[in-house]
Amino acid sequence: MRYNVLGNSGLFVSELCLGTMVFGPSSGRYAGAGDVGQDDVDRIVRRAFDAGINFVDTANVYAGGQSEEIIGRSLKNLGIARHEVVIATKVEHATGSGPNDGGASRYHIVDQLKKSLRRLGTDHIDLYQLHGWDPATPVEETVRALDDLVRQGHVRYVGVSNWAAWQVTKALGVAARLNAVPFQSVQAYYSLVGRELERELVPMLQTERLGLLVYSPLAGGYLSGKYRGATKGGRRSIIAFPPVDEVKGAPVLEAMDGIAARHGTSLVAVALAWLLQQRVVTSVILGVKRLDQLEEHLKALEVRLSEDDLGTLDAASALSLEYPAWMVQTADAARTTLLKTGELPDPR
Repeated sequence: MRYNVLGNSGLFVSELCLGTMVFGPSSGRYAGAGDVGQDDVDRIVRRAFDAGINFVDTANVYAGGQSEEIIGRSLKNLGIARHEVVIATKVEHATGSGPNDGGASRYHIVDQLKKSLRRLGTDHIDLYQLHGWDPATPVEETVRALDDLVRQGHVRYVGVSNWAAWQVTKALGVAARLNAVPFQSVQAYYSLVGRELERELVPMLQTERLGLLVYSPLAGGYLSGKYRGATKGGRRSIIAFPPVDEVKGAPVLEAMDGIAARHGTSLVAVALAWLLQQRVVTSVILGVKRLDQLEEHLKALEVRLSEDDLGTLDAASALSLEYPAWMVQTADAARTTLLKTGELPDPR
């Protein structure tokens, strides 16, 4: 297991993170995600930490808050010391039907933090993330509320999830102006069949030196190959999240087949290994319901894709160039070559 620094902080997190959305009975928008009970969670957590995973991600809305309770209880059941684990949770999604039961207002953030701390059985959250963008709350209010929680010692670092690049940079500017704590990470969807964040988010993350926490690395199971060619009982009949263009996805799976065969491993390991070799990625969040699934995911740590492998996968999954990407590629080609090589390109 390797460990990466989270954004501009001095905090090291494991390159694999244990996701907990499937822990506890799920309903509402997360219905069908999973229903993993305490005993199974304890076994999964024990194996994850034995493998070197020191990072756990949850949210106040997973299983109606029960996911936080289950992971907090598991750490105590297993005798894992608080300082040995980095706990990340989230706030912003609605927890009720009232007008103030969601969003990124000071009212909702402070209220939900207290409840998350109680459910997790801890006195602080290591990484507190905004689960989405709230168009109703001024960014200044949100940034000040998070800054207060850090200064009070209830939160160590802050981040966001599912934000656009312009939203992140706006908030970073506000934080700098207010002398408030800045975001350290963005949690986002990224996979071999979902590379859209490379258009705007990746350049922003690299420029601002923020960490990237990847969720749904297997595209909802699509990259495992188990739904390939299914007409009934397939992925779409369960939960089509995240959306996948299966026409474009088919050649990606074909490319993965050959690479998996050469390495003597699974499609799952190839998909995860590809992410782990992307420089922008800080940690990949694993969503596992069973111990054998975790074992399969851990095999990705043993796979080192060659330059040829990476080139094959990049070609099969490449994004189409949309404006302004095609203009940037053309107009900035000479300067990019000079920056990378130190040599002036041939003007001919």
